[in-house]
Amino acid sequence: MIKKIFFQSIFLSFLFFMEAFAAESGGMPQLNPEFWISQIFWLTITFGILYVVLSKLILPKISSNLETRKSQIVDNIEAAEKQREQSELNIVEYEKIIQDSKNEAKNYFKQSREKVLKDINLKKNALDKELSLEIQKAESEIQELRDKAPEKINKIAVETSTNLLQRLIGAEVNNSSISAIVDDLSRKKMDKYYGN
Repeated sequence: MIKKIFFQSIFLSFLFFMEAFAAESGGMPQLNPEFWISQIFWLTITFGILYVVLSKLILPKISSNLETRKSQIVDNIEAAEKQREQSELNIVEYEKIIQDSKNEAKNYFKQSREKVLKDINLKKNALDKELSLEIQKAESEIQELRDKAPEKINKIAVETSTNLLQRLIGAEVNNSSISAIVDDLSRKKMDKYYGN
């Protein structure tokens, strides 16, 4: 490309040289033919140096910088693509971990709930058994008191009646006859209560 520009500039210089012959009468020193050879010489030297500087120093650096940037951009794109793929894998793995954690939490909750319900049922059954035993014990005590109550009542009634009669009469009273009367009365009362 620089060679092409260099040759075009030489070609244009020659065209300018041809036109300069026609404009020589105008009085411009650049167009005076006696200075043309030196102008063409310095033009060739200047463009030659410019060509050498551009082709050997500047353009290789620009080209290497462009290649470096291009390779760096390609590397960055590849790294970004790898990171995107890794991020997608991490997201999938993260979602799997979350789902596994949710399932595990549900299982723990279910197991804990079942354990608590089982413990409650066991304690309820134990409490029911204990209450049943206590109720049976209380019922047996009540029945025992109920069975013994008439006898104790009769005994108290006989003693009280004997004491009252002794105080009223002032003499000893036969306990067996009072006991028979109290037994007879208590049987009638018991028949009345239990008969209904």
